[in-house]
Amino acid sequence: MAAFQFEAIDAGGRRHRGVQEGDHPRQVRARLREQGFTPLAVTPIVETSPRGQHHGRRLGVRALALMTRQIAMLLRAGVPLAEALQTVANQTPKRAARGILLAIHGQVSEGLPLAAAMRRFARVFPADYVATVAAGEQTGHLDAVLERLAEHTENRDRLRRSVTAAMIYPALLSLVSIGIVVAMLVFVVPEVVQVFAGMDRPLPWLTQALIGLSAFLRDWGIGLLMTAGLSVVVFLRALRQNAFRNRWHRALLRLPLLGGVLAGNDIAHFTRTFGLLVSSGVPVVEAMRIGAAVLLHLPLREAVLEAAERVREGSGVFNSLQRTGRIPPMTLHLIASGEGSGRLGEMLERAAHQLEQDQEAWINAAVRVLEPLLILLMGGIVLVIVLAILLPIFDLNQLMA
Repeated sequence: MAAFQFEAIDAGGRRHRGVQEGDHPRQVRARLREQGFTPLAVTPIVETSPRGQHHGRRLGVRALALMTRQIAMLLRAGVPLAEALQTVANQTPKRAARGILLAIHGQVSEGLPLAAAMRRFARVFPADYVATVAAGEQTGHLDAVLERLAEHTENRDRLRRSVTAAMIYPALLSLVSIGIVVAMLVFVVPEVVQVFAGMDRPLPWLTQALIGLSAFLRDWGIGLLMTAGLSVVVFLRALRQNAFRNRWHRALLRLPLLGGVLAGNDIAHFTRTFGLLVSSGVPVVEAMRIGAAVLLHLPLREAVLEAAERVREGSGVFNSLQRTGRIPPMTLHLIASGEGSGRLGEMLERAAHQLEQDQEAWINAAVRVLEPLLILLMGGIVLVIVLAILLPIFDLNQLMA
């Protein structure tokens, strides 16, 4: 069954909009007529490809976490899965989420496992999410697994929001600073320069440099913007090629400070996902392979996949990950402890929590240092521009004296 958005009018001529399930639009139209409505439009909320994959809007991380937690709470209260899906769908205000839940409800009602139904919505439910749900269904602890999934999703969203909030002010300050400097060079400096046009004395080198830069921006500014835009397009197209993307990611990871932050975020996400999968009952090798998919940088992903292959051949998780040279020592220590005590999932989640805290603290500290530096840089640039304008005036005053 699929979910359909309908628009209909009743006997009094009032318009009604809503969502209904059905196998075909004709079935939904017939049901609406039975209910006394005249259907005007019936459209599928989620389109289906010939391979059975559904193409709908992606859900936000917060919406996915809320949906997961609501289903988990209903299951823990003893509500059957199909009824829980229907209840959450009815309470969801967002059309996209409601349509996805109703479509999954229809498939689950027909006997399809929840993970298999979610797998058809690859754009909505990541591979690690679906694998965790499948493990929960196999072990009979779907409610507990969904609660942990909700916590995992919420933690990921919290970290992302924290980083975004910390970077908003420096980003705005940088944009405003660049805008002010460009405006001064393009509009203010040319007007001021006209005052010095009739001077017989040579202008100071700082003033000449400022005039040259201003003229360059006025003459070539649009060309520079077009070149920059074209370069971005070419770069984004090149990133689609694995070889170029791999080289680019390696270069990013080698950058001082920034490379460590990027790698730290990636490893924290992988460790959290790996721990969640193992705790949910997913085999270690499969959990490592699924967890590798969440790594954004190809060198890290390749290193984890190689480690998973070594584990498949009989090596331990600690030894395999240690050989990659990418995992922090404290994380490796916790992995070794968990592997030796049989609590690998718990130790991985503890390591992920520590990594996330370290990353958040480092980013906040970096932003606190960056903000005054940006202000000083902006003040320095404005000071140079003002000095370049004032120096000829000082020379003129001395000449008149």
